[in-house]
Amino acid sequence: MAYIVAEPCIKCKYTDCVAVCPVECFYEGENILVIHPDECIDCGACEPECPTTAIFEESALPDKWKPFIDINSVFSGAKAPTDADTDGWPQHIADHINSSAFAVWPGITATKPALPDADAEAQVEQKFQDMSPKGGG
Repeated sequence: MAYIVAEPCIKCKYTDCVAVCPVECFYEGENILVIHPDECIDCGACEPECPTTAIFEESALPDKWKPFIDINSVFSGAKAPTDADTDGWPQHIADHINSSAFAVWPGITATKPALPDADAEAQVEQKFQDMSPKGGG
């Protein structure tokens, strides 16, 4: 069972988790990271490194963040957008994955500075609406 990056990562994007991943299964969006579920080897090294507690084993993912299972799968390229369950997604994200602008996000293999105001954003709840569908890099 893979690990999932959930809502607390939005607008923070700390990359401590990337540094410890032995299989390079992280993908970078403009303001969040995701994990490719088929590349993840379930080692759990990333989970304790996340300063926002945004990474969960899929079976331990809080119900309120279940939509992030498909968010991680679609944006990492593990699942086709047409196969995603977009129930509970912000409309702009659902619209984006069904548009010609959609692209799988690039892999990230090295640490980068967190986003500006990451420490303040780490305290903010209910940020799903603020998620950008654009790839980072």
